[in-house]
Amino acid sequence: MMFGEHAPFILACYGVSVVVLGALALWIFADGRSVRRRLAELESRGVRRRSAGQDIS
Repeated sequence: MMFGEHAPFILACYGVSVVVLGALALWIFADGRSVRRRLAELESRGVRRRSAGQDIS
């Protein structure tokens, strides 16, 4: 890896990018779990999704 005199700047940019992308991935994962948990709680209380459809007979 020959970046020349700009190596510290380039490596720092790569490092910041990895940290930010990792944090975003963790946030998305945690938020998805939270949403699924809230949906399960609502469904256990009898609240149904509008997208589940209704029997119109």
